[in-house]
Amino acid sequence: MGEVAALFRPWQNNTTSLIMSMQYTGGQHFSINGRRWSKPKKQQQCHLLLMRRRRRSCSFFESKAVMVTPPSTYSSTISTDNPLSESPSASFDSYLDNKPRVFRAIFPHQQRTKRLNEEEWRIDMLPIQFLFLNARPIIDMRLRCKSKGKDYPAGVPCHMSKVLELKIVRWDLQGIDEILKPSHFSLGVDGALYPDRHGKESRLRGQLQIRMSFIHPPVLDFVPEDIRRHVAESVLKRLMENLKDGMNGSLLADYNEFKREKSRLRKAL
Repeated sequence: MGEVAALFRPWQNNTTSLIMSMQYTGGQHFSINGRRWSKPKKQQQCHLLLMRRRRRSCSFFESKAVMVTPPSTYSSTISTDNPLSESPSASFDSYLDNKPRVFRAIFPHQQRTKRLNEEEWRIDMLPIQFLFLNARPIIDMRLRCKSKGKDYPAGVPCHMSKVLELKIVRWDLQGIDEILKPSHFSLGVDGALYPDRHGKESRLRGQLQIRMSFIHPPVLDFVPEDIRRHVAESVLKRLMENLKDGMNGSLLADYNEFKREKSRLRKAL
C-alpha cells in the first residue's frame, strides 16, 4: 500500500480522497473507490518518478523567474542664476518665442540635431562611456513656452511672465552589443529657463534635473555598487555641465546678438 501511494504522491493535492480510499487487493492489482486497477509496471514507475523530478525543477525555475532585479537610479540637479541685461525693444520674452533659435543656442552642434516638428528636436548625443561599455543615446527634446502661470514646472514661481520648459519625450540607446545592453534603460531631462525681474534688475534663472535609470547587464555583476554609482554620477555630471554651458554661455551670447539685430533693424527703419 505504501509503495502504491508513493507513486501517486505528486498529485496528492488533487487526489487526496482517492488515495485515502485506496486498497491493495494483492498481486499486481489494487482498487480505488471500489474500481480495480492494475499496478504500474516498473517502466511506468520510472516515468512517474521522472515527471515528479521535472515538476520540482519547473517549480524552482518559475520561482526564480519572478525575482525581478530593481533598476539602479542616479540623478543630478543644478540651478543657474545670471545677470540679464534686457532691452525694451528686445525683451527676453520675445527672444524665447523663437524656439528654433533658442534650441540652436543651447545645442549648437547642428550636424547632430534634427528638427521633428514645431516643438521637438532629435539629438544624437556624444557617446557615454560606462566602465568598459560605450553607448550613444539618441534623445527627442521638446522645448515649450509657457506663460501666465499655467502649468509651470515645479519650483518656478507663478508670477514669472514666461518660462521655457525643456523635456526629453523619447530616447533610444544605440552603439552597444545586445549581450551588453541593459534590459532596462531610461534617461530623463527636465529643465526650465525664465527671466526673473525685480524693478530695473533682471536675472536669468534656470533649473535642470537629469535622471538615469537602468538594470545593469550580468557582465557588470562583479563591479561593486559604489564603483558603479561613482561612474554613473560622473557621466551625469559631464552631461549636466554640457547643458549648463549651453544655458549659461551660448544662450546669453545669442540673446545679446538678438538685441543687436533688433537695434540695427530699428535704426534701418
